[in-house]
Amino acid sequence: MSRKVIGRRWHGRVPAEKLAEYRDYIERTGLPDYRKTPGNISAMIFTWVVGDIGHIETFALWDSYDSIKAFAGDDISKPRYFPLDKDYLLELEPAVQHFDAIVDP
Repeated sequence: MSRKVIGRRWHGRVPAEKLAEYRDYIERTGLPDYRKTPGNISAMIFTWVVGDIGHIETFALWDSYDSIKAFAGDDISKPRYFPLDKDYLLELEPAVQHFDAIVDP
């Protein structure tokens, strides 16, 4: 039987030559923080390059908005940035997106 979950998507842009290094940084910092938060179902990283700009997205599935608050704080529309993010990102995007989703177990 399928179940309802919430998807949380964050996007960032970095110089293409820093994309692999930044992806590794997110894999060591962001993903473990997602995964250790109760209510996190999964967390993923997606990357691609357009010209000289690297794009990175994290996408996490959550069991409730309360679980997202435990990870992101009371204003779940705001990204949660980590200490070295400003060393890589071209800008700090002000918002994330949330999606209602249906998944099969």
